[in-house]
Amino acid sequence: MSAAGASERERLVALLRERSFEQKRVVLASGRESDFFIDCKQSVLTAEGHALVGSLMFEALDALPRCEAVAGVELGGCPLASAVSLTSFLRGRPLPALYVRKEVKDHGSRRLVEGDRGLVPGMPVAILEDVITTGGSTLKAVEKLRTAGASVVGVIALVDRLEGGAEAIRAAGLPVVAICTRHDFIPDNPAG
Repeated sequence: MSAAGASERERLVALLRERSFEQKRVVLASGRESDFFIDCKQSVLTAEGHALVGSLMFEALDALPRCEAVAGVELGGCPLASAVSLTSFLRGRPLPALYVRKEVKDHGSRRLVEGDRGLVPGMPVAILEDVITTGGSTLKAVEKLRTAGASVVGVIALVDRLEGGAEAIRAAGLPVVAICTRHDFIPDNPAG
């Protein structure tokens, strides 16, 4: 990571701590209980947050096989995909954004993947996630993208909770890069 990237990451972590992180008991989307909650949208949806995640996640794509589009998983990944797509255009390597729905709407286009008109069979796509816990929602999105004709090359996560999700995704044959982990918010408890 460049010096500018390290500075951007430090600022993003500070923004996430200030606006998104809460140490409290919660039930997560996975059904698991946790002692902390991080609502990345509270940070990402600020103008500064958009700029930071766009830059950091665009740079993180270099750690994956080359992609031709980025996909955000509904809802938290959608602004990530838009931010990276905008950044990619500004940096001369335009990558369209795709949004992967959790389920088909009962009206309108009835698409599982929005932005799919530009998706050609075999197109390499990177998935962008806000938080990875078990990896379940990410792996479902992988299948939806594959059904739509994409070839998923890997996953970039804003936060890896370090609860087995990245390992589950890697076990499915996909590389995972995390911008932040739970250690950026909660230090490890010393043994004993």
